[in-house]
Amino acid sequence: MTQKEYIGYGSISNLKGILLNLNSNSKNIFLVTGKKSYQTCGAKNIIEDILDETYNVFHFSDFENNPKIEDLEIGIKHFNKHKVDLVISIGGGSVIDIAKSINFLALNKFNPKEYITKLQNEDIQCQKGQPLVAIPTTSGTGSEATKFSVVYIDKTKYSLDHISMLPTYSIVDPQFTDNLPLNITASTGFDALSQAIESYWSIKSTKDSKIYSKNAILLIISNLKKLIHNNNKNSRESMAIASNLSGKAINITKTTACHSIAYPITSYFGATHGQAVAFTLGSILEFNSEVNKKDINDERGCEYVKKTIREISKFICLGSPIEAKEYLNKLMIQTGLKTKLSDIGIKSSPDFDIILKNGFNPKRVKNNPRKLTKEKLREILENIK
Repeated sequence: MTQKEYIGYGSISNLKGILLNLNSNSKNIFLVTGKKSYQTCGAKNIIEDILDETYNVFHFSDFENNPKIEDLEIGIKHFNKHKVDLVISIGGGSVIDIAKSINFLALNKFNPKEYITKLQNEDIQCQKGQPLVAIPTTSGTGSEATKFSVVYIDKTKYSLDHISMLPTYSIVDPQFTDNLPLNITASTGFDALSQAIESYWSIKSTKDSKIYSKNAILLIISNLKKLIHNNNKNSRESMAIASNLSGKAINITKTTACHSIAYPITSYFGATHGQAVAFTLGSILEFNSEVNKKDINDERGCEYVKKTIREISKFICLGSPIEAKEYLNKLMIQTGLKTKLSDIGIKSSPDFDIILKNGFNPKRVKNNPRKLTKEKLREILENIK
């Protein structure tokens, strides 16, 4: 399945052409946005001008930052009330994710919980949803470029994964990130950086995914700190491109250990997703650099993995894995992120137990090039306490 994408300042103007290219009877628009970000990012006035009285617009924003199954079910009910011709999603990763999930599950008439927890692992026929336009307002998840979406069921993170969920169109217009608060800029920037790094070392990496990853890493390292201390359009555009590239990378490889560990840090301790992945990124990089024949996960071998980690370290700071780890920790400080788990209340063994119990997703941990045991993860958590 291919996707049409538009990237750069002013690319939102392409939405008019997308609407004109739809069937002449396509007038019902399901618009999914964040509660406040839709207006504060500047998208509301622009979109309302494009979606004039010609179109019937049904606006859905009744969901949490990390969408729950209940939010998804509400969205599907709203979707099914109208004969939707086109879905437009404008927001961060959660906004685009829930739009993809609603569109896919509603058209296939699946019970959301049953599909997420069981049916998607079976060989069943699925039809493509309605055309979907994804317009990110953060530079982090790259959700506009992936076939995945995230939903939480009782604080446990689940992923939907189907090629039909890849948005039909993506419009990556950096103007919608111009007014993004610096703390969100930093957090989403580290999410994109972690996606790119994890994809590069993933056991599923390919030549194409590594090109996407490398370019994303280089762009983020060159622009994130600069953007925090000197907000400018060039860096905003570079970060938007980097986020999109990181999404394309994980669309091939998926993520690995850092993301798996991050989800309970978010759902149980309230950290933003980007902050949560940042906590362990440097430590897992160092851990992977010490791979040996007894704990190798990647069939390409220990030397291949060590070479891969050295390459990542060069991209980050032209140094060794230890230097890269130190650089990443310094970058967290420079961009206003926390470096210690205790800063968000994770201090004790019971806290670590929660992370170990809920952050050890077998698929993602298996994607990591070096086998990560619960004992080793506890040690890593202790060291960044």
